[in-house]
Amino acid sequence: MRGEELVFLAWNDLTGLTRGCGVPVSELDERMDRGVGWPMANQALTPFPAFADNPWGPAGEVRMKPDPATQLRINLWPDQPPFNVILCDAFLADGTPWDACPRGFLRMALDDLEREAGLRLLAAFSLDFDVADTSPAGPPFTLAAFRAAPDFGALTVRALRDAGVEPETFGPASGVGQYRVTCRPAFGIAAADRCVAVREVVREVARRMGRRISFAPAPEPERLGPGRPWPEQSGFEHPGNGAPIHFSLQRDALPAGFDAAREGGLSEVAARFAAGVVRHMPALCAFTAPAVASYFGPGPGCGSAGYACCGLDNRKAGLRICAGSARIPLQTARQFHLEYRPADSAANPYLALGALVRAGLQGFREALPPPPLVEGDPDELPEEERERLGIRRLPHTLAGALDALEADATVRSWFPASLLDTYIAVKRKEVVLMEGLSPQEVCGRYREVY
Repeated sequence: MRGEELVFLAWNDLTGLTRGCGVPVSELDERMDRGVGWPMANQALTPFPAFADNPWGPAGEVRMKPDPATQLRINLWPDQPPFNVILCDAFLADGTPWDACPRGFLRMALDDLEREAGLRLLAAFSLDFDVADTSPAGPPFTLAAFRAAPDFGALTVRALRDAGVEPETFGPASGVGQYRVTCRPAFGIAAADRCVAVREVVREVARRMGRRISFAPAPEPERLGPGRPWPEQSGFEHPGNGAPIHFSLQRDALPAGFDAAREGGLSEVAARFAAGVVRHMPALCAFTAPAVASYFGPGPGCGSAGYACCGLDNRKAGLRICAGSARIPLQTARQFHLEYRPADSAANPYLALGALVRAGLQGFREALPPPPLVEGDPDELPEEERERLGIRRLPHTLAGALDALEADATVRSWFPASLLDTYIAVKRKEVVLMEGLSPQEVCGRYREVY
């Protein structure tokens, strides 16, 4: 017997977790107007059962109102109710947007980018995750690894297609038992919505199939390379689960980031945007690689990008220019884009993308010169050469990333005080909660949550 269908009214909180509550589908029309109540203090929840200090305490409530354009409904399992989720925005009682809403933060950043620079952002997140019970898993990137989970891959793509998020690829990644899913890029806030949708749809498929998966930044302890110290080692057999952000700039419905006559193919506006991202990248890591376990590797996020620099098709650079392979000029311009690499799925995608937009817009406002293009591994450059090129190491810990954020007055100025102060408090609390735990215990805690 199946009960009444519920729709989950959801929002992605400061820790990148999707929270909310379910309401009967029969009442959805009414909820579209008045939403559901949510305590402001819940914005101070850590990924673990603890609250951080916050400005609201026990008083104060916002209304979470669903955005009908974000509805995800999947009905693939006859013995289970449909997966039905709608993402929400947060409003105060008087109807004004709540300044601590991450989705609202991204929306304002995108509005400023279009108003000040005439630019729109086209973006997509590339999401890695572990499937723990593939046996045998097969080596990275191989057909054997792909065929170790054929039913899971096929059903995931079907569910993503039914959810309307336009899946492009599903396949094995660079770690044993690691997979990657990508969707078509989307404009503006829809790109972050798709990131949330992919995470939750993949989790739903795994639940229905009895599989154990995790988007946690760090690998399982047993997947570490033998004999390597942890977390200071120079590499893993498993590189960690990243969520790099691919993005391009558009103006008047045409690509605006490519100019074949300029170094690296970066147009003037794209070069300024890139320069702003590189300048503020250490502070951005507090939002894009925001877990203690995000730093259990040679670089934050996807594990290989340990420096704030820009490079042409260079995966060791924090910001990579992806030149594409087309030979027709317009197709080249459409393929050409940038990849922000130090990011993972512990991030709230609205804060991560919003901070990235703000950094690029800052570069545009200040007319920053193009960043030097770095070839090869910055680790192999002499220290004096890194200094000459302005190449800086990214933070090695979450605490270090938060220090970089607090030291960067420009980045702090982009955020309402209530949002920024609560975010920092949540992340500082997260650091404290992990103190005294072994790396294996830290890894396990994040694996269970994400």
